[in-house]
Amino acid sequence: MLHSMTGFGSATIENSKISVTVEIKSLNSKFFDIYCRIPRGYSEREVEIRNILTQELERGKVEFMMSITPKDEAAASTAVNRALVKAYFKDLKETSLELGFEPSPTEILRMATMMPNAFNTDGLSETDAQEEWDLIKNAVTVAISKCKDFRLQEGKNTELKFREYIENIEALLAQVEEQAPKRIPLVRERIEKAVSEWIQNENFDKNRFEQELIYYVEKFDISEEKVRLKNHLEYFIKELKTASNGKRLNFIAQEIGREVNTIGSKANDSIIQRLVVQMKDELEKIKEQTMNIV
Repeated sequence: MLHSMTGFGSATIENSKISVTVEIKSLNSKFFDIYCRIPRGYSEREVEIRNILTQELERGKVEFMMSITPKDEAAASTAVNRALVKAYFKDLKETSLELGFEPSPTEILRMATMMPNAFNTDGLSETDAQEEWDLIKNAVTVAISKCKDFRLQEGKNTELKFREYIENIEALLAQVEEQAPKRIPLVRERIEKAVSEWIQNENFDKNRFEQELIYYVEKFDISEEKVRLKNHLEYFIKELKTASNGKRLNFIAQEIGREVNTIGSKANDSIIQRLVVQMKDELEKIKEQTMNIV
């Protein structure tokens, strides 16, 4: 099954002390890029969280947001070193007044909480700290699961689009096959005209004549390209049934484009060339969608 890189998942898990809320958003990206926004007091867990996200989501631009809300006063007091934050607040305010400007209390508080040791992470016992981390991991796991479900549903929708685009190309190819034999009378007329001019020429070169015939035959023959294009279309559909990825599908799409371009250049027929333009339009839709597949 295909998985889109577009996804969203959220989860809120709580116990008697804290409530953990996690939100995960993912968008398409050529590489795997993670942006984490977590409470400063839990920054030591960021590496572990990133490792979990990397292992589970594989690819895309991921935004991870986590908030933790204490459910009682005792739990809240272990998160913020209030005495130190107050000291920072007082010192920052006095410093700004000495510099001659009236600071914003909100801005001072924000700066105070960013100072060293503003959060007390040593207040929890080892058992409580492990219990808290298990709760956080549980919330992260549930949010990731929901995000992957979202990705899977988006992947199913994209697969339907892929099948529609491939069917459109197959229908256009059928029209090309129907039109191809109708070129023969015009091609024959051109060759006969050229042959008559060469034969009447006193410098007629039989070897050159044979080379020109081979050139015309090869130039207008698109039978091999049609066969290869059919095979590529079938291969694309086959890959949709497996756990394929966007890079592989994009590679097949490039091969489809190569055959379509060759048919257009060798057809020498206005109707076929219009059909080729329509096939290219469907192919561009495919390429665009492959960029959003994991």
